[in-house]
Amino acid sequence: MPMPKPDSEIERILIVAAHPDDADFGLAGTAAQWTDAGIEVTLLCLTHGEQGARPDADIAAIPALREQEQRAASAEVGITDVRFLDGYRDGWLEPTFDLQRDIVAVIRDVRPGRLVCQSPERNYARLQASHPDHLAAGDAAVRAAYPASENPFAWPEIGLPFHHVGEIWLMAHPTPDHAVDITETFHRKVAALQAHASQTAHRGEELEGFLRQMSSRMAANFGLPEGRLAEAFAIVPLN
Repeated sequence: MPMPKPDSEIERILIVAAHPDDADFGLAGTAAQWTDAGIEVTLLCLTHGEQGARPDADIAAIPALREQEQRAASAEVGITDVRFLDGYRDGWLEPTFDLQRDIVAVIRDVRPGRLVCQSPERNYARLQASHPDHLAAGDAAVRAAYPASENPFAWPEIGLPFHHVGEIWLMAHPTPDHAVDITETFHRKVAALQAHASQTAHRGEELEGFLRQMSSRMAANFGLPEGRLAEAFAIVPLN
C-alpha cells in the first residue's frame, strides 16, 4: 500500500476538478487541514459547471454564479487561489491535448509537490462519482502531471520551467488506499458545500446528514473508531 509523503514535506498542492463543488464533495475536510498547516493550496476548475442548474434557472447567469459560489466555498476551507479555465463546456469535457496543455501551464506556475484530481477510472459502485467529465478531468490531469509537466520538450512555448510533481491523490477511486480523518474539520466541509447554494440549498438539513453518512462509512471502511469521519483517496507516488 503506497504511503503519501508527510504533509510537513509538502509546500504547495494543486487540486484539479471538472466542476465547481466537485473538490468540496471530495476533499473539503482534508483541504481545510492542509491550509491550517500552512500549505499553499490552489484549486483549478476546468469548467464553470453551467449544466449544473435547475430546469427553471437562467442558464446564462449560471457560470458567474457558480464561480462566485466556488470562491465562497473555498474560503470556508482556507483556499484563496481559485482558478477557472475558459473554453471548456460542462458536459463536453474530454482529455484533449489542449486541456492537458492548459493544466500543464498551471502545474508549472503553481509547482505543487502534490496534485489532487478525480479518478480517471470509473467506479461502478458509485457511478454518480464517475461523471464523464470527472473521468476526463482526471485523465487529463494525470497525463499533465506525468509525463508532460516534467518533460522540458512538452509545450516549451508555455514559457515556464518544467516541474516534477511528487505524488498524485485520486478522489472517488474504486479502490482507495488512504484515508484522512476529517472529524475535526467536517463542519467546514458542510459549510463549503452549503456555499454552493444553487446546487445544495434545496437539500436543507438533509445535506449534513448525507455528508456525515458518507464520511462515516468511509471511516468505517478504513477501520477508524466509531464516530470518526473520513475522506479517502488512492495514492500514486511519482519518483
